[in-house]
Parts: sequence; structure tokens; C-alpha cells
Amino acid sequence: MDKTNTYYETYIIENDTSLFTLAKEKNINPNLLAVLNGLDVTDYVYKEQIVLIPKRNYSYYITKEGDTLELVAKMFNISFNNLLKDNETIYLKEGQLMVSKK
Repeated sequence: MDKTNTYYETYIIENDTSLFTLAKEKNINPNLLAVLNGLDVTDYVYKEQIVLIPKRNYSYYITKEGDTLELVAKMFNISFNNLLKDNETIYLKEGQLMVSKK
């Protein structure tokens, strides 16, 4: 499954700005936007740069140390199997982005 089309929209930057400012303009958690694009919250994005913007009909979670798949599934209020299907993973690591349909 191509997650880019399913979970995210592409957005072309119109003017140089900070990632934090873009997140604020789009009403998105800056840490989520940074992780999603492989950037740091303090990074800048530049005119005509393409960034991924999370779609509103999905929930997103950035894993923390000690998280388990079972815990994340419970947090999303979905089954363990649906979490695996949506994220195509069986292992978690800190800072990993997890997704679930709202």
C-alpha cells in the first residue's frame, strides 16, 4: 500500500519559512510534521520544496521509549491486527510514526 497517497498530502512550499511556522499555519503538531518529513522542528523549508502534510481523517502518534504495539493499538482504540495492517510493522522503535484511521 502506498501510504503517501493514503495518509498524507503533498504540499509545495510557496515561500521560505520555518517548519514550525508551517506547522502553526496548517494547525499541525510541529513534531509530527518534522518526523513525517525527516526534518527537525527548527529546520527551514524553502520555496518549491515538497513536504508531506498529514491528512485530517487519520490519527498519528510518535512512539516513545517503552511503547508496545498493544499500547499503541489501545491508544488508537483499534485492534492489534488493524494496527499491524495500517502500519506494516511488527517492531517499534522510539520516534517511529504510527497511523490509524479516525
